[in-house]
This record gives sequence, C-alpha cells and structure tokens, in this order.
Amino acid sequence: MSWKRILATITGSVDDELRRRNEYLVAENRVLRSRLGSRIALKDQERSVLARLGKALGLRTLAEIASIAKPETIRGWHRRLIERRDTKASKTRREGRPRVDAEVEKLVVRIARENRSWGYDRIVGALANLGFDVSPQTVGNILERNGIAPAPERARTTTWTEFIRTQRSVLVATDFLTVDAWTLLGLVRYYVLAFIHLGSRRVEIAGITRHPTEEWMAQVARNVTMEGGGFLNGMKFLLHDRDTKFSAHFRRLIRDGGVRPLALPARSPNLNAFVERWIRSVKDECLSRLIFFGRSSVERALKAYVEHYHTERNHQGIGNVILLPRPEDRVGSVTGRVVRRTSLGGLLSFYARRVG
Repeated sequence: MSWKRILATITGSVDDELRRRNEYLVAENRVLRSRLGSRIALKDQERSVLARLGKALGLRTLAEIASIAKPETIRGWHRRLIERRDTKASKTRREGRPRVDAEVEKLVVRIARENRSWGYDRIVGALANLGFDVSPQTVGNILERNGIAPAPERARTTTWTEFIRTQRSVLVATDFLTVDAWTLLGLVRYYVLAFIHLGSRRVEIAGITRHPTEEWMAQVARNVTMEGGGFLNGMKFLLHDRDTKFSAHFRRLIRDGGVRPLALPARSPNLNAFVERWIRSVKDECLSRLIFFGRSSVERALKAYVEHYHTERNHQGIGNVILLPRPEDRVGSVTGRVVRRTSLGGLLSFYARRVG
C-alpha cells in the first residue's frame, strides 16, 4: 500500500472519529437544553467566547449545532464585541495629553540630576534655550515618573558621585599599599602611604616604613599639611578608609592643617576608587614585576614609576592625556624620528619624537 493511501486512510479515520464525537455532543446538548426549558442568561464573557468560536464556524455550521442562541444572535454578539474593542481603543488614544518626546524626558532627568537646586521653572528655561517648549507641570510629571524629588528635597541630598564631581579640585584621597623586599633579616614587608589629588591625578608618596606607628603617621600629617610645601595645601577634604592607622591623632592634625578628613564606610573600596585604581596600576605595571632587595630598591622603583606616571603615562580617565609632559618630548608632534625612553631596566617605556 502506497504512503498516500495510508495517509488518506488515517486522515479519513480521524475525520470520522471527530464527526461522530461532534454528532454526539450536539445531540447531548439538545437533550440538556430541552430539560432546561427557560431562556438561559449568559454572562458577557460567555457571549464573547461563543461569538469568537461561532464566527470561525460560519452560519451554516452554527445552524446545525447551536441550541442556546440563534446563529444571527451569535453573529450580533461578535459585531458588538468588535465595536466595544474599537471604542475602548479610540477612547484610550484620545484621553490625556500626548506623551512627551523621549529626548525631552531624558534632558529633563539629566538637568535635574546635574543641578539639584533647580526648580521646575529653571528647568523649563534651560529647555527653552535648547528649543523645547515644555510647561512646568510637564517637568514635574517627568521627574515624578522617574522617581526624582522636587528641588527643595533634591538640594538637601547629594550623591557620592556628585560630591566627587563637584569637589574633586579640592579633594585628595589616601591609602596604603604594601611591598615585600628581601633584607638581611629575610623577607620584610614595607608600608607605602600614597596621596592622589582627584582633580589633577597628581600622586605623592608620603612615606615608606616597616612600622606605620601613630608617631610616624603624625609626622606624615604634618608634612602633607605644611604651609608652603605640603601636598594638601589648598585642599578641603581628605578621603581615607577606616584603617586604624588613620588614628584620631592623625585626623586631628589633618584638620588643624585646614583639611577635613572624611572616613569612608567599612568595606567600601569603590568609594575610594581613584587611589585604589592608582594602587592597582603601580602594582600591575611595576611592583609585581620586580624583586626588591632592601628599602632603597623599593624607593627607587616607586620614584621611577611616579615620574613615569606624571610625565609619560597617558590617562584614559581624563581624555588620554599626559599629566605633566616634558617640553622636549613634543607630545602630539608628527615630525621627527620616533625614539623610545625606558626606565627600571626597560619595564617602563615611553615613545616620543626627536628632531634630527
């Protein structure tokens, strides 16, 4: 027997089975309907189901099997269902003002977050400068929709990111890193205290010691706040973690030098990201690639790296520029031969152009 005949036989058997089932259900439905007698009250949801299924069957089939309602009635239910849906959709489209353009909404949110003291009218004025005509009420609705408080409440709160952004010209961060070196006593760990100015990214190594005692920390505090030459001159804030080495005496001396120490919450290195990133750089690019013998070798490596960091290394966080380029390096020049300058035995490299 061919596959076509087999398929026709199977299909015919399935069709016969479905036909017999439908005939039985129709007969049973009519028996049940005759026992009920009175008119059956249907709910809207039931009418919707019968209208959808009845539309798919067509009038001829409905005339054969429908017993609760006439085919014309079921078709009427279907027409009213469509009309109700269209009316609801049209009403939804007409109600309320048109939604604000996505670009305007993003601008309102950005302006409000970048200027915490600006009220609705001030934001409206800023938008008008950019060619957008928006009402104060619309600005208020946008801010409420994005979970942004009105100006008086925003002005009383400042996020950490905003604080860093607005104060970085007068903000310095500090932290320790450790370096292990071989000595006559064996492997010794040295503690290095580094400071970084957030605005310019300038770095200073404030001291290296095996024992960062309170007396040693006090001398560091005096050095960095020393009038005329201290690294913290002109600064307002000093960020540090809650390491016990930053003692109350150390913080008092810093405060006496006109700088406010800010202790960060415990276990939150991301809040001191600038100095943490510098420590990672000096370790990855320098310290972890060398073996040190005595304190002097640690000092030489750190001095060379800080010099490279300031005068040769490009900084992606501030536009990929060099902090303090040497005049003779002619940074950005397109003429002259390319030369390589190295330090720490070729570990640190810099490329510049030389005439001749």
